[in-house]
Amino acid sequence: MEYNESINDIAAALQQPADLTFELPDPEDEQILESDFQQQLDVAWQVCDRFDLQTEIWRGRILRAIRDREKIGGDSRGAGFLRWLKEREISKSQAYAWIQLANSADTLLEEGKLDPGTVNNFSKRAFVETSKASPEVQQMVSEAAQKGDRITRREVRQLSDEWTAMSSELLPEPVKVKAADNTLPPRYIAPLVKELEKLPEPHQKYLQKEIAANPDVDTLKQVTTEARYLAKYLKSAAQVQALTQADVDIETALEEAQRVGCLTIAADLVNQASQIEQTIGKLYMTWKRISNLADRLYVDTGASTPNLRSLLSSLEPLGSEIMELQLSGTVEHTVRLQIQEMN
Repeated sequence: MEYNESINDIAAALQQPADLTFELPDPEDEQILESDFQQQLDVAWQVCDRFDLQTEIWRGRILRAIRDREKIGGDSRGAGFLRWLKEREISKSQAYAWIQLANSADTLLEEGKLDPGTVNNFSKRAFVETSKASPEVQQMVSEAAQKGDRITRREVRQLSDEWTAMSSELLPEPVKVKAADNTLPPRYIAPLVKELEKLPEPHQKYLQKEIAANPDVDTLKQVTTEARYLAKYLKSAAQVQALTQADVDIETALEEAQRVGCLTIAADLVNQASQIEQTIGKLYMTWKRISNLADRLYVDTGASTPNLRSLLSSLEPLGSEIMELQLSGTVEHTVRLQIQEMN
């Protein structure tokens, strides 16, 4: 009985016109001050944001229910769920974005970090950003929303940056002191912490000493860049066969690059080496594919398809052991590649 009443309530609501009507200012009315014009449009935009957030949270809940129902009663591939999306012209990525938003909303509400009545104080992006933030930041954002403050994505990020600057164990004390008195803006500190988190402890300590010696904005920017290249170096080096097969001491090589001030060059070299090995692998698979396709096409063609045979003759060399390609530029070059398969 209660279920039927709920369905009837929803059906009745669908019969009512959406209460979303604005009196937008006339863009051709020069009597309206620019500040008033922008304010009126901003208010209307905020209302649209609130409608978007509420409806997308509910869309996510609806899609989650359909997906979960399919897991219980449908097939393992979720064909029913995919068919439901197709009928409503909803992409799979969009559907899961809505489900994620609904999950975030429900988690925040269930854990008591968000009052249901304050949801409308958030822009959609601010809400998503809050769901990704640390519990401490979520608490601060929730308190601001309960006061009636309008919460934007920028404000959530700013709070996240400030919390990171004050609480991260990766920051030396001089940096924390300057962050506390606002002589070091949090927007420069948060990216540094993000990059330091990717590094092993010995490299963290090396960079922490640099920051502690000169806790200023320029040093923070430089060390953030250095940490980014370090992370890229370490990630790429682990994937380069030429290094693993030669048993190179990557950590020591990295320390030497730091000591002589050529870390950026070394990191770029390792990254390029990783890319060329991946490119060689892709080239080999494509080469094999061309060779197989050319053999199949040769079997299916003959004297009755002279133009198709001409196309095959032109492309077939790209599947042979030796390939040639002209590179145009200021000076033309011919590149010859030979592929030999070895067991």
